[in-house]
Amino acid sequence: MKYEIKNQPFTVLTLHMEQGEAIKCQSGAMAWMSPGIQMETKTGGLGGMFKKALVGESLALNHYTAVQAGELTLAKHSPGDIMVFNISETPIIAQKTAFLASTEGVDMEIYLQRRASAGFFGGEGFLMQKYTGSGYAWLEIDGAVQQRELAAGEQLIVDSGYVAAMEASCTMDIQTVKGLTNIVLGGEGLFNTVVTGPGKVWLQTMPINALAMNLYAYMPHPSN
Repeated sequence: MKYEIKNQPFTVLTLHMEQGEAIKCQSGAMAWMSPGIQMETKTGGLGGMFKKALVGESLALNHYTAVQAGELTLAKHSPGDIMVFNISETPIIAQKTAFLASTEGVDMEIYLQRRASAGFFGGEGFLMQKYTGSGYAWLEIDGAVQQRELAAGEQLIVDSGYVAAMEASCTMDIQTVKGLTNIVLGGEGLFNTVVTGPGKVWLQTMPINALAMNLYAYMPHPSN
């Protein structure tokens, strides 16, 4: 299956599908498609619906199959990028709600952080998504993306919310910001996320919560 990712920062993914090829994607992601592409909505049963609810995804996925060769275009609904990962080569762990689409052989599992504290305080969320199986997954990135490759034992300190995805060989923990003045006036919060290699980590430049807070400052607020 051939694909194109274009129009950043209002990014779209165009899949060039041959007859018989199929993908699954988030509900509401389809922007436009050829007449020969057919859609079927599947929930994956109660277990699948519960798993999706925990990680903040829509409860049903849309499955698109090419009855005849054609194009399917999926759109990202907030400014940012779309990245493709070959899950056949290595499992990927990503922020929850990152899933946009995948080929049918890719499975999404709930990933629990190694330490509960990393989830409750680290800003990446206690629950993340782990992608395994065979095929390709297209994930949504908030803002632009930077890739770093960490050697075994090498660490990267990241402000909360900026980790978009990492290879499953990496681990994640938290680190407390030192100094009362740094905490109160530094604007970085109480904790940073610490990612330890070996493996690749993908960082996003504008987490959606940071974007929302920046926009909120310019919105009119009702007077008390």
